[in-house]
Amino acid sequence: MDKDKQNVGLSLYDAARAAGVNFRQDWVPENKSLVANGLKFHYMEWGNPSNPTMIFLHGFAQQCHSWDFVALAFADRYHIIALDQRGHGDSDWAPDGDYSPETQQKDIEAFVDTLAISQFILMGLSMGGRNSFTYSANNPSRVTALIIVDAGPENVRAGTQNIRNFVEQEDELDSIDAFVDRVIKYNPRRDPIQIRGSIINNLKELPDGKWTWKYDKAIRTPTPQNLSWTSEQAWECIHRIGCPTLVVRGERSDLFREETMNQMRLTIPDCTTVTIPRAGHLVQGDNPVDFVSAVMDFLQLVA
Repeated sequence: MDKDKQNVGLSLYDAARAAGVNFRQDWVPENKSLVANGLKFHYMEWGNPSNPTMIFLHGFAQQCHSWDFVALAFADRYHIIALDQRGHGDSDWAPDGDYSPETQQKDIEAFVDTLAISQFILMGLSMGGRNSFTYSANNPSRVTALIIVDAGPENVRAGTQNIRNFVEQEDELDSIDAFVDRVIKYNPRRDPIQIRGSIINNLKELPDGKWTWKYDKAIRTPTPQNLSWTSEQAWECIHRIGCPTLVVRGERSDLFREETMNQMRLTIPDCTTVTIPRAGHLVQGDNPVDFVSAVMDFLQLVA
């Protein structure tokens, strides 16, 4: 067996415990897929289906495993569904290269309809955060509580460019370790062993033995149809959110301004905000313990 496949770091459960995440059971998620809006979507399901449902939406160039620590913590009391959005993870890539916000909204609507989920808690990071608040604005009867993580109607240009610079690098490397080194350079807050255990889920081996990211290369370069909505369009959605909402920001985020978060708190009728210490843009990965605690506190009050 390839050395890289053997040495994948700590197990999920050991890594979560090492990070300080509390969970009562070593939940084993089910890998599932369904067809919605013309594409096959992969998702992971955790916990007891009889519990209230939470749907997780990952960020740009990530996949559903980015929520693993959080899913473990919440699966004790919630039914967790973590989705690979189009062009990411093990979901289909868009054959026409369409990754527009409008199309991703249709994906989420079709995904939820196919699973016949009438009401649920929705949580999203970054791109998934944008998709979560736009979905909530347009489907107010379905979302009982909303958690927006380091995302808003306006982004800091420097932070957006940092992400673009990261994903636009050479994406075929000789080993998993080479990708681990790249991630450490981009985000030195992460433990290298934990990075190695999680990054394997976002990589695939090529026929020539090299490794590359799982996401569609088409999403790396902005095109007219894939550019995000204007800030005016996004603020219009923020104004229409009616459910209890938690807006989470990483203390060291280079993408999401504190001023934007505060304006969201004033705009959304029932809104709580929290800043997570020792965390950058990838909040739940940088400081999962404080992130889980903040979300738990919020949900105990509203859901």
